Amino acid sequence: MAEMGTDRRTALKLLVAAGAGGLGSVGGAVAQGGAVVRCETVPVLRSGGEYRAYWVEMMRRVGEPVLMAMQAGRLRELMPVEAKVEVVAARRMSSHLEAVGRLLSGLAPWLEHGPREGEEGALRARFAEAARAGLERGGDPASVDYLRFGETGQSLVDAAFLGLGILRAPVELWEKVSEQGKKNLVRGLKATRAVKPPNSNWLLFSAMVEVTLKFAGEAWEKERVSLALERFEHWYVGDGMYGDGPEFHWDYYNSFVIHPFLLQILEREAEGDATWRGLRAKMEARAVRYAAIQERLISPEGSYPAVGRSLAYRCGAFHHLAEMSRRERLPDGVAAEQVRSALTAVMRRSLGAAGTFDEQGWLTIGFCGHQPEVGEAYISTGSLYLCSAIFLPLGLSVGSRFWTGTGMDWSSRRAWSGKELAADHALTEG
Repeated sequence: MAEMGTDRRTALKLLVAAGAGGLGSVGGAVAQGGAVVRCETVPVLRSGGEYRAYWVEMMRRVGEPVLMAMQAGRLRELMPVEAKVEVVAARRMSSHLEAVGRLLSGLAPWLEHGPREGEEGALRARFAEAARAGLERGGDPASVDYLRFGETGQSLVDAAFLGLGILRAPVELWEKVSEQGKKNLVRGLKATRAVKPPNSNWLLFSAMVEVTLKFAGEAWEKERVSLALERFEHWYVGDGMYGDGPEFHWDYYNSFVIHPFLLQILEREAEGDATWRGLRAKMEARAVRYAAIQERLISPEGSYPAVGRSLAYRCGAFHHLAEMSRRERLPDGVAAEQVRSALTAVMRRSLGAAGTFDEQGWLTIGFCGHQPEVGEAYISTGSLYLCSAIFLPLGLSVGSRFWTGTGMDWSSRRAWSGKELAADHALTEG
């Protein structure tokens, strides 16, 4: 971080705040409803330190409204709930837990492992304290900011994302929470057991809640985890991809949920079950292959196909590639620094478009800017914070290759500029 001057850091902050930001070499504009939506344009990021400063500033912009409202006990008061008109009232019951669980699942590795000194260290400490204050209130049924665990089916989903965040930051988001706060959160997680998950990725939400309860020292219902693992093994369709239920859907749910949840569950629990140990090796190999596919989906300009449902999660579509970067388990031939460049371009396109944030800094529904029609009936303001998954590599040390390697073109950028490109091969099993 020290390698970047104050003037350049200030310029990055101002441009991000203004709705500008990213790789200056791929700046531009897109048409939206007859208007032009400009993406960020900033000086080219020259070093790993400058990339990291940009990521931290964008993370701050996404996370600060949620975290500061949580800390003040005013999340329900301050957070708008944008949704389709006919479901706004219902979404107001669940949207706040969505925002908390999804945001913290993305920020957790940085809260746990980020710097303790300097500007970034001060921000990390402030955000961690705010997150814990929000969890204390969010788990307390007597609080105005109670997160209403178990009161809606949606609460199962976001209790699971919260659990994922706790498992990614066990010290900052669990050990440092008060004993009463822990009891309240356990009660909330258990309340979501009343929700019967459909035969889809929701099985992984039930499984994650149980794994989190076990981590917290509570009795767990192992059969819920077994069911999820068995179903997804059955739903594997090949080449690193799973069906979201009995049929394959071409969307980003392999990244939004399936691979990251399978990896976390098996990382914690596979050693205790011989069948799960066997599954872990296969599922980890599939995860590596899917990371290779995700890297190749990113266009030379940082865009990616607008296909499938839940496009309003924006760059959360690359949850899996970000997670494999954090785990330092990228495919052979895919360098950490080329993924850093690719994800930065995605971040610029998906979070840097005008209209992405409202006047108070909250995310708006859209894929590139504000596009309310993109949001399905289950989408509301809180849902959008799944975009925070792209920040997972901030949990890597500032000295890691991801943050120190010289910037590199990613696969599609090399391909479309006539540069050397390795052949791609499908994953075959058995």
